[in-house]
Amino acid sequence: MGNTIYKIGIEKVIEKFRLETLTMPENKEVFICRSDLNRLGLILSGYDRYFDNERIQIMGMAEWSFLSEMTPDKRTAASELLCAQEIPLVVVTRGLEPPEELLDAARRHDVPVLRTKEATSSFMAALIAYLNVELAPRITRHGVLVEVYGEGVLLLGESGAGKSETAVELIKRGHRLIADDAVEIKRVSDQTLVGTSPEVIRHFIEIRGIGVVDVRRLYGMGAVKLTEKIDLIIQLEEWDEKKAYDRFGLENPTYELLGIEVPALTIPIRAGRNLAVIVEIAAMNNRQKKMGYNAAQELSDRLTNSFATGKE
Repeated sequence: MGNTIYKIGIEKVIEKFRLETLTMPENKEVFICRSDLNRLGLILSGYDRYFDNERIQIMGMAEWSFLSEMTPDKRTAASELLCAQEIPLVVVTRGLEPPEELLDAARRHDVPVLRTKEATSSFMAALIAYLNVELAPRITRHGVLVEVYGEGVLLLGESGAGKSETAVELIKRGHRLIADDAVEIKRVSDQTLVGTSPEVIRHFIEIRGIGVVDVRRLYGMGAVKLTEKIDLIIQLEEWDEKKAYDRFGLENPTYELLGIEVPALTIPIRAGRNLAVIVEIAAMNNRQKKMGYNAAQELSDRLTNSFATGKE
């Protein structure tokens, strides 16, 4: 993850939220690198200590009313103080008409001013959610990501382990493909990882001996999905007779990705094993565990009670 800072151009935000452009710098590219937002309040009153100039600035009804009640000179001074902070942009909500003094200051300092008809709170919530995904720390892993019974399952393993073939069988059984070969994983919160496919290979899957096929065209739109959170990681590996595999499921191994521990399983590959069915069972069992039921623990408790009763 490192100290990489991700950013997106303002054009993507304008297109996503259909924002109206009121002012825009002519010879300057504007990028957004923070998902946090700031309501204009203290800065308009003249208090600029601790002001975070990397955040998108939001002007709602309260800020608009505060500016409107100022004298023209004070409104000019407040607008100048705001726009001189080298902020990325200002978004005016509720379709309000911003004061001309603010637009003049924005033009002088090359600050974009955009407008939306949405209410302030709902717009901010949607924008924060969008930026959290777009600016999230990310990595790319060689694997396959599928949705099985609502669970995002990431299949990992060496080339030729059968990840893509397992995915095709799962698709035939009604599940959905998110990514094959390269999985882009983003940490969108302290507890959530979301996976997607690079756009150039989206919906394609490679099957050795056949080549590349388009899953969406073969099986329809219901067989694919753009993104999915990662709930379970399954490592496929060649069966090793000398290795002791977990037979009861009492252990709770995890796999660390971007600082988040994800439930993980190691499934040995052997001739005659139906990997698609095994993945289905693993997904359902993982879902049961999240809902508070652990079959292995239930069996262990029954055995313990049985032994205790026998001794009595």
